[in-house]
Amino acid sequence: MDGGTLKVGSKRFTESYILGEIIKQSAAPHARTQHRQGLGNTAIVLAALQAGSIDVYAEYMGTIASEILKHDQAIDLAQMRRELAPLGLGVGVPLGFNNTYALAMRGDDASVTQLGQLAQHPALTFGLSHEFIGRLDGWPGLAARYGLPQRPRGLDHGIAYEALAQRQVDVIDIYSTDAKIGRYGLRVLADTRQYFPRYDAMLLYRLDVPRRFPAAWQALQALQGRISEADMIAMNAAVEIDGKSFAGVARQWLASGMQAHKPAPAAGRSKLLAKLLGDDLWTLTRQHVTLVLLSVALACLIGIPLGVLAAFSAPLRQTVLALVGVLQTVPSLALLAILIPVLGMIGTVPALAALFVYALLPIVRNTCTGILQVPQGLRMAALALGLSRRDRLLHVDLPLALPVMLAGVKTAAVMSVGTATIAAFIGAGGYGERITIGLALNDNDMLLAGAIPAAVLALLTQGLFELVERWAVAGQR
Repeated sequence: MDGGTLKVGSKRFTESYILGEIIKQSAAPHARTQHRQGLGNTAIVLAALQAGSIDVYAEYMGTIASEILKHDQAIDLAQMRRELAPLGLGVGVPLGFNNTYALAMRGDDASVTQLGQLAQHPALTFGLSHEFIGRLDGWPGLAARYGLPQRPRGLDHGIAYEALAQRQVDVIDIYSTDAKIGRYGLRVLADTRQYFPRYDAMLLYRLDVPRRFPAAWQALQALQGRISEADMIAMNAAVEIDGKSFAGVARQWLASGMQAHKPAPAAGRSKLLAKLLGDDLWTLTRQHVTLVLLSVALACLIGIPLGVLAAFSAPLRQTVLALVGVLQTVPSLALLAILIPVLGMIGTVPALAALFVYALLPIVRNTCTGILQVPQGLRMAALALGLSRRDRLLHVDLPLALPVMLAGVKTAAVMSVGTATIAAFIGAGGYGERITIGLALNDNDMLLAGAIPAAVLALLTQGLFELVERWAVAGQR
């Protein structure tokens, strides 16, 4: 049966990227597949799964129990399936390894070996991932269980190991299959009160997947119990330490007959130029430019009439400007998380909606300001010459306000080039895709490979608008 394209999701950390590729490549001989990678935290990936924007992804039992089903203690697989079914979701195919949370410190500090001993050292600095700080099975419960007085600071998981090594923090949260635990010689603190549940890796999927993709689903069943903890650590190391690609590591593991293997000797990371000019450059550029053009065009279509309305209606002016100003203050990732369930999808549409919201303020404000700066005497003269209010707007107000309006559109466009990098968090592509991978791997070259093209595009956009502004000013002389 042809069920369309099997869409595989993954979160924004190394292991999830790799598991997403293993799922995709395992199913690929039997169905069209797509990997929508690096979608962000559990809430975003779950919303994408429920909306049908993805069909399956690798999740962990502890996360399903606490973050999705909101239990404060572990539940068995049978209960999990019963509670997921009303959501249209199923869970199965245990992959074979447990990747639990833990806290770790530098190995050269032997004063603390257990989580309970942390309470005796209130001056220790905690750098914990943002999701861990907010999870039901994360910091709040852990601090309560062990009576920990520290106040953690939020720190992206991709840079936590380096921050710990550089003594900027003393304690970080880790995954037990992280490859960098051994590389940095860290000491994992014993969970003597057994706070952390098991995080056995499973497939979380839409219930219609086995029916829509029977052959692919049968192939995925073969993954059950095949990925050992040693396998997963080796694959994480191959990416994070040896600099291999997610797809390449997954392909190597599958080709090896699904047996544990050691990563190949490190060949060194590819150079910045190679990553900058990678095969995906044109695709990412096209996606990024499309997002910016469409969002700014939509903002002009809505924002210019709103600016005109605000200019000619004093009672509405403050309301309109306040409304678009408030929209600008909504954090980008929060806005994306809100838009996914509202629009029922991930990808380009919610990304465009978010970029449109952020582009509105400079366009509305500058349109209003430009029209208000038109001398009142010119307006009166236009009416005295018999021009209607509509003709006066088209032939007097808007032409004279054009330079100020163009400055607003330029600001919106340049801002959108930078803001569009968030689109990668919900699978809309663009240069942000490289940036999210760079953050996940703490790979500065990959970060720069995404940031440099975005900066160049912003400069080109600014230069283009300055040429247009000069042409507009010259045309008024």
